[in-house]
Amino acid sequence: MRYFPPTVPINPGLSFHFILAFAIDYFMASHPTPANGVFTPYWDTSNLSPAAVAATKAAHPNLSIMVGLGGDSVQNTGVKATFAPTSSVDAWVSNAVDSLSGIINTYGLDGVNVDYEHFATDVDTFVECIGRLLTRLKSKFPYITTSIAPFEDSVVQRYYQPLWSRYAGVIDYVNFQFYGYGANTNVDFYVQFYDQQLANYPGSKLLASFKTGNVTGLISPDQGIAGAKELQRQGKLPGLFIWSADSSKVSSYRFRYETAAQNIVANH
Repeated sequence: MRYFPPTVPINPGLSFHFILAFAIDYFMASHPTPANGVFTPYWDTSNLSPAAVAATKAAHPNLSIMVGLGGDSVQNTGVKATFAPTSSVDAWVSNAVDSLSGIINTYGLDGVNVDYEHFATDVDTFVECIGRLLTRLKSKFPYITTSIAPFEDSVVQRYYQPLWSRYAGVIDYVNFQFYGYGANTNVDFYVQFYDQQLANYPGSKLLASFKTGNVTGLISPDQGIAGAKELQRQGKLPGLFIWSADSSKVSSYRFRYETAAQNIVANH
């Protein structure tokens, strides 16, 4: 991710979270290999530097900056960012807490978003690793916000729903990737999908979402905005999650959907 607030418009009356994508527990070499919980920033650290984070937060007191974990792939290597511990749960969690604590302290970050999309281990290992990680980070940094970012896929849901079931107490938001649904998703379907995921993550602060940039075959930003408005009308909208600032910056609409989404939330 390259484009940072203040490039992204921020409504001063809202709680605004910006996620740096991604920190990944992989070592970079001729071929990336799993690092067993040792996370490294893989975003554009020259632009999204600790100094840039500090300056931007000083300019926007309502801004929290989080780190996203995992994602789809390890930069442009073609290697999937797979959840793949190479030793015990305890060892992975210890490495993850230590490395992420360093990143949080170095960058002055305010939260963690879990976005693993590929898995090379069983469900219980994932649940215990991530659940214990978030529990220990919450204990060490009581102010941080935590979230998870599942999407409608039978494998992904098989990992994230048990995580929510066991560790909901240390997960503040579910950033469900509703933008993975098809382009034929009208407002009624959007609300139906939202209700289905609320049943899958009961009691959660489930954010509506959409993506910008290339949405061929997927929900468009306009469909996402329409769905969010209807959810708000029904009293179901705790917030919105948008992917991504990079896409919005280079597209023709230049953050107008981010502005529209904030206006919806601000006018609740």
